[in-house]
Amino acid sequence: MKPFNVYPLYNVTPVKANDVYVTDDKGVEYLDLYGGHGVISIGHGHPHYLAKLKEQLDAIGFYSNAIQNPLQVELSEKLGKLSGCTDYSLFLCNSGAEANENALKLASFYNQKKRVIAFENSFHGRTSVAVSVTDNPKIIAPINSTNPKTLLPLNQLNLVEIEFAKGDVCAVIIEGIQGVGGLDEGTTAFFQDLEQLCNKHNVIFIVDEIQSGYGRSGKFFAYQYHNIKPDIISVAKGMGNGFPIGGILISPKFKASYGMLGTTFGGNHLACAAAISVLETLEKECLLQNVNEISAYFMEEVQKIPQVKKIKGKGLMLGLEFDFEIAEIRKKLIYDKHIFTGGAMNKNLLRILPPLTVKKEHIDTFFKGLKEVLN
Repeated sequence: MKPFNVYPLYNVTPVKANDVYVTDDKGVEYLDLYGGHGVISIGHGHPHYLAKLKEQLDAIGFYSNAIQNPLQVELSEKLGKLSGCTDYSLFLCNSGAEANENALKLASFYNQKKRVIAFENSFHGRTSVAVSVTDNPKIIAPINSTNPKTLLPLNQLNLVEIEFAKGDVCAVIIEGIQGVGGLDEGTTAFFQDLEQLCNKHNVIFIVDEIQSGYGRSGKFFAYQYHNIKPDIISVAKGMGNGFPIGGILISPKFKASYGMLGTTFGGNHLACAAAISVLETLEKECLLQNVNEISAYFMEEVQKIPQVKKIKGKGLMLGLEFDFEIAEIRKKLIYDKHIFTGGAMNKNLLRILPPLTVKKEHIDTFFKGLKEVLN
């Protein structure tokens, strides 16, 4: 048996990683400015993360959600405190797609409606309902396309109002900052008006913070730039620093009932230990402060690259837009300069999603390499 061939692969085989560096099977060290799609939040192999996982594995790694698990309570309390969402509840699952799946399911339970409003260039996951509200027809199978949804352009509230007036909209789902789509985002006015419109029409307001959350934007959640309060917030990527975990933060307007949501592996002991270690490290090492300091430095240095036509995103969720496709630039950065970066649906956009522990000298290394491959 062989792996199902669904991923185009670079010819690099990582075997070790430490903080912002990944080492391959030939001993070559790479600067990781992509963090495996923004998953690595506190750095590869962080000592506190490893210690927490090892300690938990020696105790108990897994049991079902039919028993008491104090780690879930500890994680909920720590996440509420650090994010400022103390009055929300937490449902734990295993991935971002599963988080959005449960968010949309909960919304539909709440108002007994079906149609979802999402936005052009969105990416919300690959499971049934999550992929149906993702703007990529290539990954939507016929069985997924039966879910009723409407895709609208960002920042055009009048089009949202027209759809709401039809009376069948269950939820709106929007990324705090678009990830795969290319770092576009709603304006503050759009987010605020969208929230008011949802409240007026009994539509559930879901903000997808799977990539933009956990400090990546410079605030704990990217939506916090807009002074709004979503009904549901979905989280995953940076949550476990590589250990599979996701979740939804649920506002007090929802009432839980037994069996409404469920999961076999979600919120298991090891996943909770990983997630707790991330929150503790974010706080102890003041990583949000580091995100903002390094982001400001990055913004200064990028001005020295005339080929960059536009800078998109916030914090350490950044995109450099060129007036040409960047696939070859990415290859040269990997193979010639040993630097990992990311692409997007926007073929002219180079995505930067480093561990939140990245330092100025790493940014210097990147820009030195980028200048050399551009010239």
